[in-house]
Amino acid sequence: MNIEKYTKIAVDTLKELISIRSYSKEEKEVADLMEQKLIAFDYQVHRKGNNVWVFNKNFDASKPVLLMNSHLDTVRASEKYTKDPFNPEVVDGKLYGLGSNDAGGCLVSLMASFLALDETIQNYNRVFVASSEEEISGTGGFELIQDEIGRIDVGIVGEPTLMEMAVAEKGLMVLDCEAIGVPGHAARNEGVNAISIAMKDIEWFHSYQFPKESQMLGAVKMSVTQINAGTQHNVVPASCKFVVDVRTNEHYSNEKAFDIIKDKLQSQVVARSFRMNSSGIPMEHPLIQAGLNLGMKYYGSPTTSDQSIMKGFPSLKLGPGDSARSHSADEFIYLEEIEKGIEKYYNLLNGLKL
Repeated sequence: MNIEKYTKIAVDTLKELISIRSYSKEEKEVADLMEQKLIAFDYQVHRKGNNVWVFNKNFDASKPVLLMNSHLDTVRASEKYTKDPFNPEVVDGKLYGLGSNDAGGCLVSLMASFLALDETIQNYNRVFVASSEEEISGTGGFELIQDEIGRIDVGIVGEPTLMEMAVAEKGLMVLDCEAIGVPGHAARNEGVNAISIAMKDIEWFHSYQFPKESQMLGAVKMSVTQINAGTQHNVVPASCKFVVDVRTNEHYSNEKAFDIIKDKLQSQVVARSFRMNSSGIPMEHPLIQAGLNLGMKYYGSPTTSDQSIMKGFPSLKLGPGDSARSHSADEFIYLEEIEKGIEKYYNLLNGLKL
C-alpha cells in the first residue's frame, strides 16, 4: 500500500467535507460529494436519502461481508468556536474544522483503507457506508439502509477511539418522567407537592444499583439531566417533569431495565425509544484476534454510536482521533492520526480470514 497516496486522498476529502455544512438531516451536499468521489474511483454507488454505500470490486457472493461504516453528519457548531468551523485549517499538524475528529477523520480513513484493500483479492467482501443522522440517532441513517445492503457478517464502526478497539458499547434509553401532585396555595397546608414526589424518585435514580455489572462496561448508569416544575411562587405545583439518561450494559435490554425502573417509581415514566441497546463483539472473533496480534488495546465504551441500531451481526468501534475532542469548540484531528488510522485499518483487514 502506498500510504502517502491514500493519506493525501483522505486529507483532501476531509477538507472538502469540513467546508460543507452537514448538520444532522442536512447531509445532502456531503452525501453528494461522497457519491462523486466514489464514482471517480470507478465504483457503482448506491444511495438512499443521505446515505451512500459501495461494495468492493470483484464481489464474490460466496464470501462473508465486512461493513466499514462511519457517519457524514456533525453536531451544530458551538458558540465558543474561535475559528471558522467550516474552514479546514492546518496548524502545527492539526486539521481544524467541525466534524474533523467526529467522525470525518474516521470516515476518510475507512474510505482510504477500503480503496487500498481493493488493490488485492481478499478472503471476504467489504461494503463501505457513509451514513447520516448518527448524531441524533435518527431513523434516516444506517437503520434505513441495512436491509438494502443485505448480508453483513461483521462491522467496523468508525468513531474516534485513538485506534483502540471498543469491543463493547453501552446502550442508551431516555426517559420522560412526570410526578403528579395536587395544586394548592403555598401559604396554606393544602395540595400535594409534585416536586416532593419527584425528589424521592430522583434520589432513587441517584442511589439505585442494578445487580448485574459488566466486566467490560461496568454498571448500568442513570443520570437525571433535566427538571421542570411550577408556574408561580405561591402555587404548590401539581406537576414536576424530569428527564433521565440511562446507559445499559449487556445484561439488561432497554425493555428489561425500563420494567425495573417503572416498578420502583411513583412518577409516571415513558421511554422515548427502546431501539438503542448495548452492543459488542466476542473477544474470540477473528477481527478482534487480528487486532490483538497487532498489539491493539481494547476497552468497553460508555458512549453510543450507530452500533446500537445495527441488527444481526457483531461490530467493533474503532477509529483515529480522540473522543474527548468530539463536540468541542475548535475541533481538530492530527494529520498523523489519519495516516496511522489508514495504516492500522489496512494492517488489521489485509489478509483477514473471517
